[in-house]
Amino acid sequence: MTKWMRANLMIGLVGSMAAVSAGAQPVEMEGQKFEPTVQVGGQTLNLNGVGLRRRAIFKVYVAGLYVPQKSTNAATLINDKGARRVSLRMLRDVDAGSFIDSFTEGLKNNLTDAQLTALKPQMDALTATLKSIGEAKKGDAISFDYTPEAGTRISVNGQPRGDPIPGADFSSAVLRIWLGEKPVDESLKKGMLGA
Repeated sequence: MTKWMRANLMIGLVGSMAAVSAGAQPVEMEGQKFEPTVQVGGQTLNLNGVGLRRRAIFKVYVAGLYVPQKSTNAATLINDKGARRVSLRMLRDVDAGSFIDSFTEGLKNNLTDAQLTALKPQMDALTATLKSIGEAKKGDAISFDYTPEAGTRISVNGQPRGDPIPGADFSSAVLRIWLGEKPVDESLKKGMLGA
């Protein structure tokens, strides 16, 4: 092998390694790391963006959104019927009542009365699951995984809680809490959109 060939091979290898390592870096926010990809329902999902949820002066959680195809368009992400994950990393303790109230308020702010009525069984199932979890503790990782086959599965620290909640429409409604016209936190929405 000539010197020229060796030099080009080394340049190619270094370039490839740099590209791989640059694309595979976790995103860190408030001490919470989000891997660039996750597996949900046997599918690889990409980290779309990460944002911080504040309530008044308090930092409540960091949220990461994983989707098959990255997008900065909220409507595109909400209407996508493919698998997805919203991963919350708790930065403080939040009791079940406050958590449920926040979710219910987020749904009411982003859905019509007709949509709320149609989704009542799923909303009741969500409330029951969140009640069964009880207090969300600082350091907990809470995931909302959606697959078309199973519906929305909630897990805490990797342990599934409650039964999967069916329906792409329900999964889209939940995503509106963070990405809808009236999100719970505008800066969180921007972060999750990768904007």
